Amino acid sequence: MAAALTATALGALCLTAPSWAAATPVPAPDAGAATPAAAESDPAAKPYMGWSSFSMQVYSGNGQWITADQLIAQSDAMHEKLQAHGYEYINVDAGWNGGVDEYGRPTPSETLYPNGLQAVIDHVHENGQKFGLYFIPGIGPEVYEADLPIYGAEGCSTGDIAAQPLQQADYWDIGYKIDFSNPCSQKYIDSIVDLIAGWGVDFVKFDSVTPGSGIGDLSLDARDDVKAWSQALDRHDIWLELSWALDIRYADYWKQYADGWRVDWDVECYCAHDAMTTWDNIARLFSKAAQWWRHAGPGGWNDFDSLNVGNGAMDGLTRDERRTAMTFWAVSAVPIYTGNDLTNLDEYGLELLTNDDVIAVNQNGVPARPVSTETDKQVWYAPNADGTVTAAVFNLDRTESDIEVRLSDIGIEGSATVTDVWSGEELGKIDGGYVAQDVPIHGSRLFTITPAKGARLTVTDDDLRVSYDGTWTRNGNQEVAAQSQPLTVKVTDAGGEQPPAASVRTVALNDDDPAISYQGSWNHSTNRGLGDHQDDVHYAEKNGDAVEHTFVGTGIDYVTETHESQGEVDVYLDGEFQQTVNAYRAEGRGAQQVLYSVDGLPNGTHTLRLVKKSGSFMLLDRLDVRLDSLLVADTALFDKSAPTPVEVGLLRDGAELTAIAHGDDVLTAGEQYTVEGRTVALSAEYLAAQPSGDLVLDFRFRGDHRDDVHSSTDDGASFEVAFRGTAVEWIAPMGPDQGEVEIYLDGKLVDTVDTHADSRLTQRSLFTTEGLKNGDHTFKAVQVSGDILRHDTIEYTVKKVK
Repeated sequence: MAAALTATALGALCLTAPSWAAATPVPAPDAGAATPAAAESDPAAKPYMGWSSFSMQVYSGNGQWITADQLIAQSDAMHEKLQAHGYEYINVDAGWNGGVDEYGRPTPSETLYPNGLQAVIDHVHENGQKFGLYFIPGIGPEVYEADLPIYGAEGCSTGDIAAQPLQQADYWDIGYKIDFSNPCSQKYIDSIVDLIAGWGVDFVKFDSVTPGSGIGDLSLDARDDVKAWSQALDRHDIWLELSWALDIRYADYWKQYADGWRVDWDVECYCAHDAMTTWDNIARLFSKAAQWWRHAGPGGWNDFDSLNVGNGAMDGLTRDERRTAMTFWAVSAVPIYTGNDLTNLDEYGLELLTNDDVIAVNQNGVPARPVSTETDKQVWYAPNADGTVTAAVFNLDRTESDIEVRLSDIGIEGSATVTDVWSGEELGKIDGGYVAQDVPIHGSRLFTITPAKGARLTVTDDDLRVSYDGTWTRNGNQEVAAQSQPLTVKVTDAGGEQPPAASVRTVALNDDDPAISYQGSWNHSTNRGLGDHQDDVHYAEKNGDAVEHTFVGTGIDYVTETHESQGEVDVYLDGEFQQTVNAYRAEGRGAQQVLYSVDGLPNGTHTLRLVKKSGSFMLLDRLDVRLDSLLVADTALFDKSAPTPVEVGLLRDGAELTAIAHGDDVLTAGEQYTVEGRTVALSAEYLAAQPSGDLVLDFRFRGDHRDDVHSSTDDGASFEVAFRGTAVEWIAPMGPDQGEVEIYLDGKLVDTVDTHADSRLTQRSLFTTEGLKNGDHTFKAVQVSGDILRHDTIEYTVKKVK
């Protein structure tokens, strides 16, 4: 978010200039299907680079910091220091306006710009740069009440376009909601955009966009405003950037109408004259990026907010943290716009902001994805169209550590060479992986990994190189996740009865489980002695703070404490609001209370989101996830006095069983166990050699690659993948609802494959060919029969990576 003091409210279109104090924002908390390729003429073909005024407005404590002299100085400093490296936007945030004209359109402040804002814009353009301004949804009350004529729209006036009854339009309640069912409303937006386009504005930041901006219940909904502004701005090729903390449930909508969208709260710490940001405000973006990365690409970009790494005396970050932020912005392919005073960058800040190899990673436009976020020693990677892979390691922990990049985790089978992007140093050839040694606290490393001749590369169904024709859905309960289930074998020599079958199992996740994502300013309280599960809880104090968990299963319980200090919590499941639950208890304290429970979900991937609504505190103690059983029974009996193989019934196809393990020891298939159909026989010899007591064996089942697939039920649906290599293999699911698929290579029909199977199977090799001429190729699959087409991965063999 940013201070909403623009004279458009259209948010706050006022007849007199609004004051800074009246629009100071609520401080941000301290913690907190593939995109089609865009034409090169699209201004959003790559993430933009530049500068934004808001961080300095906050840091200086002066919302009116954005004077003509300051903006001209920033433009000149960018021209001198950064422009040769791709920085080109000078974006002015809230507070630039001074009122409105006779048509209700914003006019620049005469105090800030005594020679006119046009002189500043012209200076920016003379420096070969682009100029941006700030707006918010709605129409200012004064403009509505003045009932002014709308420019170029005969019979339309500003008194006619507010929704009735009057409604709030923005987070700060500055303006009234506009009724876009009235054609005059679009003409009003058009008139404003035509005006600023005439000034030479190249960029619009549109703030307080909902759902988002801390409000997700549709009590505020600015989607009509976004559409109207998008349509008006498109006519002038003006960039539209949405802000702030956009709701991911509407990602497709933001992608349709905008060039970029903020994914989280402000990066600023709101500590004027002390610091611009904090490490916590950087670190909380990792969980957001893990959710958003697949929604970005040429034509529309995730936005992390200002990259404030230019001056160590004011950034609020250590040197390692500053480089980590630059690395994370680069690999995430988000806009790089700094908020520092460009006239006062230090030497290290300039080194960070002008490393052309790091900038090239960003401008390549492939958002990195995490191998896993269930650790503080994270590996993120981006598979590039030329066959190389960009990999970054991040140490989010509190101690120095080695971090390994395993080639298999980033889609490479074979050997490769490694280059340090920051230094340009060639680090040599690797097999299996590379260990980045002594990564400092909150530090990072950035590499280019180039596969060797003969290596195999994996292109996933989320890759930007995959284009889909028809209506395709990611997951939607069509996916199968890799799962495991323990079987407890009671080893005895005293006989006994076989235990009963079990069909549903429950897994309890403590509040500190790394699979649980906290958003906002959460704290961890341990050793409370109040009856908590594992004697600890997580708690938040700010309304809007949220906790989220994505799970595979059929049900989940939210378990917490009830107490007079607590209040309401909004519950969302798979992006849809379910209900508001209340943890308030007038007297006493209730430990481990189930506040929300759901069962009977399709056995697939689901997301539970809990949002604090009221009360002094919101707590999470644990989440109980219910999963369908993979085994007919989860216990068995083996009697040493009458040793016979123990048969275990499977509820998935036996071909999906990948291993059986006892601790770190993996049993030998064909010797210690055999599989026939849906029955596993554990050998009597193996069991007899085990000590008496409970033997826990982990049955591990394969899932779709990365536990996700794309699918389409459209007749004739297809997908296409571009690759450069000499061999290609399509690996995807089979199932009883699937049928024949035509395979095309370089536009020619080469095969028809049958993807039907009696049960749902994962990661099956459906087509393979070798001996292709080394060069660029396309693989295309087209549904011929069956109810659905599913796609998982393409693997190809490289001869040489350019």
